[in-house]
Formats: sequence, structure tokens, C-alpha cells
Amino acid sequence: MFISRTFQAVTVSIVLVAVMAFVFVASGAAMADIDWRTSAEKSEFATTPNYDETLAYLERLAKAAPGKIHLERFGTTSQGRPMMSVVASGGGLFTPEAARTARVPVVLVQAGIHSGEIEGKDAGLALLRDFAVTGKLPHLLDRAVLVFIPVYNIDGHEESSPYNRINQNGPAEMGARGQAQYLNLNRDYVKADAPETRAWLKLWQRWRPDFLIDVHTTDGADYQYDLTWYLEDPHKLPAPVSAWRQQAMAQVLPAYEARGHLASIYLEFKDGADPLKGIENFGSGARFSTGYAALQNRPALLIETHMLKSYAVRVRATYDLVALLLDYAGQHGADLINANAQVDQATTARANDPAAQVPITFKADPAVTDFALKGYDYSVTHSDISGSNWIQYDPKKPKTYTIPNANGLLPDVTIAPPAAYVIPAQWQDVIARLEAHGLRYRRLTCSVSLRGTSYQIDDPVWSEKPFEGHHMLQAFKTSRTTREDLLPVGSAVVPLDQPGANVAIELLEPQAEDSLLRWGYLDAIFEPKEYGEPRVVEKLARDMLERSPGLAAE
Repeated sequence: MFISRTFQAVTVSIVLVAVMAFVFVASGAAMADIDWRTSAEKSEFATTPNYDETLAYLERLAKAAPGKIHLERFGTTSQGRPMMSVVASGGGLFTPEAARTARVPVVLVQAGIHSGEIEGKDAGLALLRDFAVTGKLPHLLDRAVLVFIPVYNIDGHEESSPYNRINQNGPAEMGARGQAQYLNLNRDYVKADAPETRAWLKLWQRWRPDFLIDVHTTDGADYQYDLTWYLEDPHKLPAPVSAWRQQAMAQVLPAYEARGHLASIYLEFKDGADPLKGIENFGSGARFSTGYAALQNRPALLIETHMLKSYAVRVRATYDLVALLLDYAGQHGADLINANAQVDQATTARANDPAAQVPITFKADPAVTDFALKGYDYSVTHSDISGSNWIQYDPKKPKTYTIPNANGLLPDVTIAPPAAYVIPAQWQDVIARLEAHGLRYRRLTCSVSLRGTSYQIDDPVWSEKPFEGHHMLQAFKTSRTTREDLLPVGSAVVPLDQPGANVAIELLEPQAEDSLLRWGYLDAIFEPKEYGEPRVVEKLARDMLERSPGLAAE
């Protein structure tokens, strides 16, 4: 149920042969005394360290540079492992309060949410080392604070195997995609089923980062690029925030490519067996990291290194792009902080705008542009094994193709946000999600009879197979109805005059792609509990028809 606005009282990529030439080391007295090479560097990028080895290296850095590196535990995995983050600052700003007082932007970089895609971890270790102890990047964080999660999916990281990602070119063993409960953490941001997600949300609420970078490794086609990147469609973000991130990428990418890399926008091919059909939007929503950041009015960047490049190249590609972005964020921190503050204020003020409209679903933009794909020559043959087409690339023959780019999105379903939502006290799982997301709400201290607007849900259809532990409600019809309800003591009133209002809308508007209704948290409402004996119902029907003959026609 939600309250109308009138009820305001309830409130080329070129692989260098000499791999060792790019090992992130610095000459000087410090390196003469201590070997600061990471585990990946020592193995010439054949392997990646386990979690204990990763933490041990970070503890060495923190001990060597206590004024620059600080370790914090922010949660516990489902198997009981500590979830650790690193706070790095050139000015010793190790708390969100200190960063806000100094008006320094906070950049959250996370690695290993899919723990087989782990170059972000090894790039981050090298970056922290070069900032804190080797003197290679001493001023990198003079004007920005880095919060770094070296491994997000820790339990999956420790389930390492050479067979977890058979598409991928190293390291020798890689972690699992899901965490210990078989949940994909990059589909869990809204429903927040996993303890890891709930810990991450608390970290987010504490730091309120100004910019999020999420590091992955792509699957799919072969092409020349070391790395592809993705920004949420501009229609999903307020204009000031969208403009800042677009400008950041426009400024950073030329410098990035000057370091010898080739980068592209994210490549989601319409048909994996026919790249010439073009690319489309991969459908990121609020359940993904970048989509959730957009709900929170924050810019976010998805990095996808190319699985078929060597691990050494992928780590270096990540290192260089993150370093350049941190430098840019520091130089343009005031603009970023101001843009974020502006959109937070606008979201809060929107609660008093009766003309406001908020998109909750999106559709493909029919406008298509040309895209120059730097790929490879390829052939498509019929497979007598699978019965389908088999595409094979020839990396010795680089080739540029002009293909359709249909990445754009447009708003589809929009809603006029209410002044507030009300969740009756009995729906404790729903209220618990409000708490997990840090949304402000208040409990009714007495029962209240309230007239408001609700949705009638008809013709529900559920998915046949489970997805992330749920049989999702795929399709249904909605109609709005005005009704009076007696709300019990303890019911939660969620006002929308708060920066997280878009999160509340995503949770509670039924048609939103990641609403709690779609995820099945309200499935019990579709289950009939009362029934009548056929003999009793038969007599009741006859009596009703006798009293009201018109019922037969109805």
C-alpha cells in the first residue's frame, strides 16, 4: 500500500612477449631491502594467491605504511571467513567522516565478486604497493580515498579449480562464480539474500562512496580489445552524475590507450555465432552492481577484461585503468561530490512534486548506430557434435567490422511516486529488506485506519526453473485500487523524502524488475487458504440465484 501525496501527515590488445618487463616494481633502496613483488608477479602471472596469502600481503603493506593503508573487517561470509576491505589515503583519511570533512571523494573498487574473475585483486595489490611503499605512485591518493575489496566472494575464491572457467586463459586455478550458498552475488544487490550482500550494503551505507568500480572478466567472443567497459544507460541516472562519468571516461580512455591498451564499450552480441548481427544492451538492472549504484544516484563503472588475453595482460589492463580513474577522481573530486549531493537533494525533494515520474522498467531504443568492431577473421561451420553452428576465430588475422550498435535504452513503465509506502507489520521479510538497504522508516505505535492506493495483482505466472534460489514471478496483470485498510501496530511507513527513495521504489513497486513481489517474497498472497464443502457451496449458489436471478447472466 502507498500513500498519496495528499496524505502528507503520514509522513590491440598486443601481448608483449617480455612479460617480466611490466612487473610492477620500482627501483630504489626500499626494493633493495624488501621484495615487494606480489604472488602473481613472482609466478610470472601463472597463479594467483589464496585469500590468506592475499591478506598476509595486505597486512605487510599496512605495517610498512600505517599512514597510508588501513585494513578493516566489514562482514563475515556464509562459511565464517572475514570480509576485509582496505582503506588507502595519501592524507591518512581512514573514516568516511574524515573524507567528508576534507571534501575528498571516496572511490570503492571491488574485485572477485565472481571469484574466478580475479585480476582486480592482483592489480589492486600491485597498485596499493606502488602507492604505499615503492614510490612509483606516491601521490595517487593525495586527493581521493580508495576503499578496496580485494575479494568479495571469498568462499567461492577458496573453491579454486582449473575447471571453474574453462573459457579463460589463466591463472592456473580460478575461484567459483557463486558463493557457498550457490548465490551469484552480482544478482543479489536488491533482494540481499546472502550475508555477503548484507555486509556490503552496510559498508556502502557507512561510506556512501562517490564512485564505484567493479572488476570482472568477460566471456563470449574473441576480439582485439584487452578490456571492455560498461556504464549504465544515461536514462537510469540523474543528468549531473551521468555527465561526470561520461566525461571521466572520455578523458581517461585516450591516456589508457596511450599505455598500449585497446578498450571498447561492453560487447553483448545479439548472436554469439554471428557477430555481424551487432551488439545490444546486456540488460543490467538493479540486481547488478552498476544498476544498484544507479538506484543510489552514484556513478559506477563495470570493467570486463578479455578472458583470452594472458593473465599478465589482464592484470596490467586493470591496473592502468584503475590508476587513471583514481587520478581523475582526485583531480575532479569537487565536481563529483557536488553532482552527487545535488542529485541526492533532488531525489529527496521529489517527494513533494506531484508531477514527478520515475521509470521502473526500460526497453530497447529503436535508434541504432554503426560500431567499428576490432575483431578477428572467423569462420562458422555446422557442428556434427552439437548440431548447431560452431564459430572459430583466427587471432592471427585482425579485422575491423562495421556492425549495428543497439545498446541504448529508453524508459518503459513509469510511476508517479507516492509520498510514502506502508508495509503492514506481518510482512517482516519485506521490512527486513528495508533495514538491509538502510532506508529510513518508522513503525506505527498504534493501529491506524488509512485510505490509500494498492495494487490488485491478477493472472500470475511463475518461472518453471529456479533463479538465484527463487521461482520468479515472471508475468502478471496489475490494476490500482483505492481502499481503506486497518494497519496494525508495528507497520512500517517508508517516506520517499530520502536519498534512497529509488531503492524503496525498486523493492515495493510490483512491476519493477527486482521488486520483492517478483522475487517471491509475497507469494503467499496467491495461495487460497479458505474453502467451502461442495454440498454447502451448491446450496449457497442456488439460494443466491433464487434471490437475484440476474446473477445467472453475470
